[in-house]
Amino acid sequence: MSKIPITPMEKMSCMLTSFLLLSIVVLTSNAELVKKTYIIQMDKLAMPNTFSNHLEWYSSKVQSVLSKSLESEMDKEERIIYTYQTAFHGLAAKLSQEEAEKLESSEGVVAIFPETKYELHTTRSPTFLGLEALHHHSTNKIWSEKLVDHDVIVGVLDTGIWPESESFNDTGLRAVPSHWKGACETGRGFRKNHCNKKIVGARIFYRGYEAATGKFDEQTDYKSARDQDGHGTHTAATVAGSPVHGANLQGYANGTARGMAPGARIAAYKVCWTGGCFSSDILSAVDKAVADGVNVLSISLGGGVSSYYHDSLSVAAFGAMEKGVFVSCSAGNAGPDPASLTNVSPWITTVGASTMDRDFPAYVKLGNGTKVTGVSLYKGKNMLSFKKQYPLIYMGSTSTSPDPRSLCLEGTLDPKKVSGKIVICDRGISPRVQKGQVVKNAGGAGMILTNTAANGEELVADCHLIPAVAIGEKEGKELKNYVLTNKKATASLAFLKTRLGIRPSPVVAAFSSRGPNFLTLEILKPDVVAPGVNILAGWSGVIGPSSLPTDNRRVKFNILSGTSMSCPHVSGIAALLKSKHPEWSPAAIKSALMTTAYVHDNTIKPLRDASTAGSSTPYDHGAGHINPTRALDPGLVYDIDPKDYFDFLCTQKLTPTQLAVFGKYSNRTCNHSLASPADLNYPAISVVFPDKKSISSFTIHRTATNVGPPVSKYHVIVSPFKGAYLKVVPDTLNFTRKYQKLSYKIIFTSKSRPAEPEFGGLVWKDGVHKVRSPIVITYMAPI
Repeated sequence: MSKIPITPMEKMSCMLTSFLLLSIVVLTSNAELVKKTYIIQMDKLAMPNTFSNHLEWYSSKVQSVLSKSLESEMDKEERIIYTYQTAFHGLAAKLSQEEAEKLESSEGVVAIFPETKYELHTTRSPTFLGLEALHHHSTNKIWSEKLVDHDVIVGVLDTGIWPESESFNDTGLRAVPSHWKGACETGRGFRKNHCNKKIVGARIFYRGYEAATGKFDEQTDYKSARDQDGHGTHTAATVAGSPVHGANLQGYANGTARGMAPGARIAAYKVCWTGGCFSSDILSAVDKAVADGVNVLSISLGGGVSSYYHDSLSVAAFGAMEKGVFVSCSAGNAGPDPASLTNVSPWITTVGASTMDRDFPAYVKLGNGTKVTGVSLYKGKNMLSFKKQYPLIYMGSTSTSPDPRSLCLEGTLDPKKVSGKIVICDRGISPRVQKGQVVKNAGGAGMILTNTAANGEELVADCHLIPAVAIGEKEGKELKNYVLTNKKATASLAFLKTRLGIRPSPVVAAFSSRGPNFLTLEILKPDVVAPGVNILAGWSGVIGPSSLPTDNRRVKFNILSGTSMSCPHVSGIAALLKSKHPEWSPAAIKSALMTTAYVHDNTIKPLRDASTAGSSTPYDHGAGHINPTRALDPGLVYDIDPKDYFDFLCTQKLTPTQLAVFGKYSNRTCNHSLASPADLNYPAISVVFPDKKSISSFTIHRTATNVGPPVSKYHVIVSPFKGAYLKVVPDTLNFTRKYQKLSYKIIFTSKSRPAEPEFGGLVWKDGVHKVRSPIVITYMAPI
């Protein structure tokens, strides 16, 4: 195995593994502590008989490599940060570079990886998803009193939780499930009584964060599960918030806010702090959550993409999956760039973001009479109206070279020029709400936020501190042209509250990260999309809705956008499915979500992409938009067990040492049962035509499990492709009992080799169920 990586690229890509993990902080040659953490995996089965337990062995291992002349006995004891023992195994300790290298070559050490920093991927949705009827309609009682979602526990790894939020009221909930082994850790601002029958557990993980950044100020950052950021409260409420009538953000989005699984329980694992989220803390949280007894993990954060065995979250999720825990992660907010996904492992459900049929319209009326439509969540005393026109100014130019003033960055606006005027600001570099603060500080009367090419016509509403309207790129160009060619340009702003029934919807969000999954083209990602734009949910009581330190407003609910918001939608629906089908594996739940997803909007046209205004593809929306009502009864599922995932890893050209990260403790070896990665029993189908001219045909396989009526007959329908013929054998599946498994194969024969990937689908129908798999065919240029 190579020496411990120290280059910047390796610091970003190398991470933890899955079993024995040791977080290590490097010391400089003069023994000064460098705030850098490493994660070490060891083989727990290699422990000599002379040790009574693994902690004793790990401690001995660490102390055997310490620079004894530099360290005191107390320092040796302080080296240990964490121990891991459920989804993976090991501990965390502080070591110098030299000590870490010694430990790497020591018996029983599987791998060593540097710490990685993760970032957060920062209601109408239950109604939009059809859950309102499910929870209330008399014919759907199975989703109410008969549904034991009370016994499902969702672990939310995030910034903590605000326990006083009405979304966490436990009225009507039964006793905490007996299988729950979690704890309610206390700290500043968080007492035992802050946990209840809704918030059943709360833990904090900060040692990796402190090792990397130094001890944080406990007076400015709660060293407890209390949420100071708001993000964790928002995601937890989206997953399983109790119904709250009259919820709104300053009058916007008024209605009943409820989580996807309002009867499910929440366990808050605080892994993110003011300076970020660190992999050793995340690992410890996953390990504890699995031991505590969670059924679902909701993780709205990411840290880039690296090889499966180098990705700490991937390895942790693999361990959780082996224990039967469903793991849902956000896809990232790096769209619309291609191959911008994070959290792409096949055992993780990767969630992209889409819009809903609700909007918050606002208008800009120009002095020449032109009216431009935009969005805003502004509400304040200084509500600009159509009755008064204000001078309009844009500090940029028609030049293609960037101008910091056009972006309204801190310190770039001259108060003498912008005071009393509406300022046009381009999106980019700084947060949208911060631009408004810059305009306000410079004396501006209002702001018009214009999209750039990266955002297209997608509009995201914000709770600005100044009268502000966001508009699309096309209107933005016309607006700037009006200002730059008219010395007396004026405008007024108007805010029109909430509008429902928006068409078309859903639309794939421009910011939602896209495929293909460049780690493995045969694993289509994202898996699904879910509501992630302008989502209303609970909020922290110590931070304003804009999250700016200058924002003194306090709200009970906030509206946010991001794949961070779409991920908990899927986590909550997974909790509902788990409660209805407790015997289902994580893969079966994912299959139900994917094969029942829809790919047409409310105008009965193909889903659209906000960044292009054209049709989206499976690289954008995966299998489609989640459809909870159909996912309850999918008819068939494509199941995958841990061994199948390991067999998939065997197709990824990993070394035995790299494979050991996933298979060390199950004595797994590669038996090459999968001819290619495309043979993994994944609900989506993605194939790559080889670059050899001699190969004009190949075959992949799938196995469907009947979870519908015992006697069922399914017929297949396959969409045509220009570059290949597809033949499904057999084309009929005759099931005679529930849980029966039947296999089929798909034979691909090339006709031509289009330059671009082709998209289509395969559907099994029995007259009631439609089990759809997206198909992507990539054609490699022949040699």
